[in-house]
Amino acid sequence: MPVSTDPAAADFPSSRVRTRAEAEAYVASVCFKHGPPRLLGVELEWTVHHSDDPTRTLDPATLIAALGPHAPRSLVPDSPRRKLPNGSVLTVEPGGQVEVSSLPTTSMRSLFEVVAADAEYVERRLRAAGLVLGDQGTDPWRYPNRILQVPRYAAMETAFDRIGLDGRLMMCSTAGVQVCLDAGEPDRVAARWAALHALGPVMMAMFANSPMLFGERTGWVSTRTRALLRTDPPRTRPGPITVDPAAGWAKRVLDTAIVCQRRDNGDWTAPSGVSFAEWIHGALPDRPTRDDLDYHLSTVFPPVRPRGYFEVRYLDAQPGQDWMLPAGALIALFREESTVDKVLSVASPAVGRWVHAARHGLRDRALARTARDVFGLACRHLQDLDSPPGLPDRLADFVAKRLAAADER
Repeated sequence: MPVSTDPAAADFPSSRVRTRAEAEAYVASVCFKHGPPRLLGVELEWTVHHSDDPTRTLDPATLIAALGPHAPRSLVPDSPRRKLPNGSVLTVEPGGQVEVSSLPTTSMRSLFEVVAADAEYVERRLRAAGLVLGDQGTDPWRYPNRILQVPRYAAMETAFDRIGLDGRLMMCSTAGVQVCLDAGEPDRVAARWAALHALGPVMMAMFANSPMLFGERTGWVSTRTRALLRTDPPRTRPGPITVDPAAGWAKRVLDTAIVCQRRDNGDWTAPSGVSFAEWIHGALPDRPTRDDLDYHLSTVFPPVRPRGYFEVRYLDAQPGQDWMLPAGALIALFREESTVDKVLSVASPAVGRWVHAARHGLRDRALARTARDVFGLACRHLQDLDSPPGLPDRLADFVAKRLAAADER
């Protein structure tokens, strides 16, 4: 996380974290950076499969060969780690999922063109090696298998295994679309935070795309969300809508248990149930540093995560270029502050219906009714932006088909 470069870091102890109050002030300052909402970004993630048999366990050597000089060092320690041709960054998740992350930009059309081109480049490289990208938010067939042998994920796996299988599923078997939006001016941050959370269940229901696991239907339209919510609820549940989200987030981070304690010997396993606040107060032999706090922030991942900007994480992966539909809708709804206020009003009937959205999707009548209003608003505003040609009509058609399908059930 890029928090250590924040100017506020100069006022924070460079060695040990002394008090909870100092830690909370630091977290609030680096995670909620203020300014005009201009920059946009997306991160696209896919599961990866052998084209001859998608149910076969992914072979790391084949993936390494396919990615070539773009492989991250978590997979190939001496990789040159080259960016993709149009500047996007390629990363690999613990189970071999590939992720294309854009550079921030102000233009939606430019953003989508660049990411689409880099995603197509990655797909071609994989196809030439006998691999294909998945088109769902979960791996529909395989048991979770971690291929990244690095201390971070070994420690997280140990921590999450104490709870159940969902942590491994989340790390190794899920894929999503993430949209990054500026937090906004100080007087608008709370409204934008509230609107993103109010929209969450509606967006999840409309774009749910992970009904399968281990070759069978799970009964949830977004099994990916089910896995996330069950992984470690204090770490992964949605945040509350409050008048001071920065203070609420800082308190939550300090109360969340650590899952990694970095050591030189490569064993980062953390004692069970020790919160970062308890670490500050002496629960472990060595008091944490600011770098430890920065790292801890990267291990808390709710559906909306503040990272100096807002990282929207509640969308399942979409087939082909359909990722543009939810990304375009979110960008359109958050470009103007007057639209954000409309979102808060229109989406209010769906507030808090996260589990309903993940389990039932648009079969939930409250979510379906709200979706008609929300996406009607999105389509109207998308027409006024520099969106790719035809995107507003594509979104309208997609929404109409999804709502019609839900009405038939």
